[in-house]
Amino acid sequence: MKCLEYVAKELFRRHGIPTPSGIVVTTPEQIDSTAVPGPVALKAQVLIGGRGKAGGIQFASSVPEARQKAAAILAMKIRGFPVHSLLIEPKLDIARELYLSILIDRAARLPVILASAAGGIEIESVPEEQLFRRTIDPLIGLQPYITRELNAKLGLTGETATQVATIVQQAYEVFVQEDAELVEINPLVITTQGKVLAGDGKLVIDNDALFRHKDLPEQKADEFTDLEAEARAKGIAFIQLEGDIGVIANGAGLTMATLDALTLVGGAPGIFLDLGGTDDPRQVTGAFELMLKAHPKVIFLNIFGGITKCDTVASGVVAALKGIAAPPPVIVRIKGLNEVQAKGILADAGLTSVDYLEEGAQRAVDLHPGTARGA
Repeated sequence: MKCLEYVAKELFRRHGIPTPSGIVVTTPEQIDSTAVPGPVALKAQVLIGGRGKAGGIQFASSVPEARQKAAAILAMKIRGFPVHSLLIEPKLDIARELYLSILIDRAARLPVILASAAGGIEIESVPEEQLFRRTIDPLIGLQPYITRELNAKLGLTGETATQVATIVQQAYEVFVQEDAELVEINPLVITTQGKVLAGDGKLVIDNDALFRHKDLPEQKADEFTDLEAEARAKGIAFIQLEGDIGVIANGAGLTMATLDALTLVGGAPGIFLDLGGTDDPRQVTGAFELMLKAHPKVIFLNIFGGITKCDTVASGVVAALKGIAAPPPVIVRIKGLNEVQAKGILADAGLTSVDYLEEGAQRAVDLHPGTARGA
């Protein structure tokens, strides 16, 4: 479960992480001199990145200006997500921005700390040599030598280093006690007065642990994109990410492996759809049509036939593509029950299958219109 920024910061404060004081409003009329005692930041509360570039973060110095800008932000949709609330915080006097996160390293099967002296930007754009990266043994926890190494890597000394070390320990406490999959502070702000605090906050809670966190607000239906809401209504696991390669697989493990394979060869998964188990070609057709509505540049279909028969999937895909004048390139890796029949159905429709996951991922990237070979 993804938490909105204000919810993440409430939990941060509960564990001692300093954050700016702020209030949440849902209408411009709720903004008064208490909310705007001086220059403030108005921040759209949406479950998607890139809100700053989309105009979802703005600054104001007076109540009339704040109300005017709040009305504009609340009328927005940011990448399909409507804005229903704003977090209003004092504008920070920033001397420096850092990056800090704790997440699961699935290859190492351990929590990992990521930190960088380059904060306020997407961590994917930071060169590996500029990153601090250390796994944590959960049996012994986060040891002080790790925070000392982190401070040295980021060039922090004195009182600033002490504050950052404390916040790292508190962030790990959030990660463990709140059953988090991701704790991210970007930026971790050092103010001109030398105070270190969480300028932004991202928190993802393990869905299987939500029964232990009854105090968390439930996600509203309109906190999903229109397509995600449509998929939920149809019982389809469908998530929109930030890339533009569509992924259809069956089973959470195979879906995640497919996303990883694409990322390893430089692809940017944008939509993933877990087909689950079905023997109904119409359900496959409906799922594929839903994928087409997201307008991916390339679709990578990776299926292991068992409960879901390969020929069922092939028939559903071919039916969905009928009548589409210019469908995106479709790469198919299909293995398992009735594999031979499925490949015959796909071949008759002009679709070629690949045998290996890595081969399919590479071909998806090669056929992407944004690559030289796909252009």
